[in-house]
Amino acid sequence: MSVKFGIQIEPQLGFDYESVEKIALQSEKSGYDSIWSSDHFFLNDTSEDRNCMEAWTLLAALASKTEKIRLGPLVTCNSYRYPAVLAKIAATIDVISNGRLFFGIGAGWKKIEYRAYGIPFPPLKGRMDQLEEAIQIIKLLWTEPKATFKGKYFKIKDAFSAPKPVQKPTPPILIGGGGEKRTLKIVAKYADYCNLSLVPNLKQKLEVLKAHCKAVGRDYEEVGKSLFAGWPGVFVTESQEEIHDHLTQRSKRNNISIEKLNELLRKDAPGSWVGYPEEVIDRFQFLIGLGFDYFQVMFPGINEETLKASRAFTELVMKKL
Repeated sequence: MSVKFGIQIEPQLGFDYESVEKIALQSEKSGYDSIWSSDHFFLNDTSEDRNCMEAWTLLAALASKTEKIRLGPLVTCNSYRYPAVLAKIAATIDVISNGRLFFGIGAGWKKIEYRAYGIPFPPLKGRMDQLEEAIQIIKLLWTEPKATFKGKYFKIKDAFSAPKPVQKPTPPILIGGGGEKRTLKIVAKYADYCNLSLVPNLKQKLEVLKAHCKAVGRDYEEVGKSLFAGWPGVFVTESQEEIHDHLTQRSKRNNISIEKLNELLRKDAPGSWVGYPEEVIDRFQFLIGLGFDYFQVMFPGINEETLKASRAFTELVMKKL
């Protein structure tokens, strides 16, 4: 199995543009397949002085500065932009990047952002219905000369969108979330990739996805399996002192004991997200064994701290898998 790695950036943590550009350029040289940005407007209710760059604008800038690395949102919130407008934004970035867009999308969840920006926040079922309608509209606009669609929430009539994406028939579509009744069913119907996080019942979720694929007549093996290697960030080193210092800092930031932090880091799968190379490699090998072939890796800290951690991961883990 060919395994690929991407780097996840969280602008809501306060990244500056110069550092993100540097991370993207270094990642491209180091062999990462992609760089991703979350789609948020701010971190929390005390973030008035913390920068948070808008995801699609950031991706457009990176598309113009890079040459090979793929780019995408992990994942864009469907509620934040009308589907037809989002289709136009995404197609434009695919053109700017000469066919390097990875289109990640989800139903949305961060209620505090909806409320602050005056965006309606329907119940989960409504958001899932909206997501399914939006994906259909976006695919129509990417592939048809003129598109019409009428759903419960969205409609377009004789709509055209040019330029079309460079990638044919569409940029790869990745849907984030592990909801077994709706999200994974939508993945089976429309997506090229699912995107999950490390949870206790991860193997079960893949079995549910397989069942949904069978129900809609889709080959389960056609659906790529990606995993967000997220909180509290993947940190690998050969130095015991650096591991101790890192865990100490993380425990203070999160107001949690080192013992509890270690417990969280080691639950749900062999190995750990933080530790010596063999510990981190053990975890990725376990996930590869389940069928995952793509990993979006989040590193601790921001700016130079992310840059340093991603270099270490390249040498100590990525090149050995």
